[in-house]
Amino acid sequence: MSSPAATVVSHPAGTESDQIDILLTATRPHRRPGALTASATYFRRALLKIKHDPKQLVDSVAIPILFTVLFTYLFGGAVSGSPGAYLEVLLPGTLTMSIAIVTMYGGARLAQDVTTGAFERFGSLPVWRGAFVVGGLLSDAARYLFASAIVVGLGLTMGYRPGGGAPGVLAAVALIVAFGLSLSLLWAAVALLVRDPAVVISIANIVLMPLSFASNIFVEPETMPGWLHAFVDVNPLSHAATTARDLMNDTGGTGGSLAWTLLATATLTAVCAPLTLHLYAKQR
Repeated sequence: MSSPAATVVSHPAGTESDQIDILLTATRPHRRPGALTASATYFRRALLKIKHDPKQLVDSVAIPILFTVLFTYLFGGAVSGSPGAYLEVLLPGTLTMSIAIVTMYGGARLAQDVTTGAFERFGSLPVWRGAFVVGGLLSDAARYLFASAIVVGLGLTMGYRPGGGAPGVLAAVALIVAFGLSLSLLWAAVALLVRDPAVVISIANIVLMPLSFASNIFVEPETMPGWLHAFVDVNPLSHAATTARDLMNDTGGTGGSLAWTLLATATLTAVCAPLTLHLYAKQR
């Protein structure tokens, strides 16, 4: 009696090795994202937060409109004889002031991330430690460009015609945005120290409000008392506003004020950038 023949099941060549490759690929650790990729991801997160909560743009819209419209029609006739003539002086100043004031809200949002626990989750990710800060700065830059567009567009609607044309306006906006980003680093360091959004805004107001009003943004300092005139002359917001004014109106004479503005921007960046990264690393 013959035994039944054994059944042989043939496998396609390479099937087992292909399955092993698939398993190895599935369990292979992902490559750590680079600094640019991680920063871009945090930047996208910030934009998505604005998309889902448009109220975050209220400060970037209300502050430029409030200062530009209110001060033009409130002081224009008394200071320059007409609102149109006053816009040549005021508009570059309100551009500087609006962006300077808006910078505080970036620090407040960073402090909010710290207090809500999002900061700890991000700190545990295997990415470059500065990506979170750089991504926030990129979103701040977008916010400042948005506020600048509102100020310039509103000024053009109200009759302002920049003597420097589009190149002068773009140069002024680029300079003020760079100056605003250096202030953002300052408030980011403050946020990591105090970890409270309300305290960050209070400290920023204590610093920015005197600098904004004790400056040449609204009036020329010649009529001020000597001690106040001396303060206005060293006020970084005064130099930033003067440089923006000269660039936008093509009046020349940007050398001294431009140098002071660039020096203030470089100094704040050189001091606050490593300090912010150090404080961020300590939080992780």
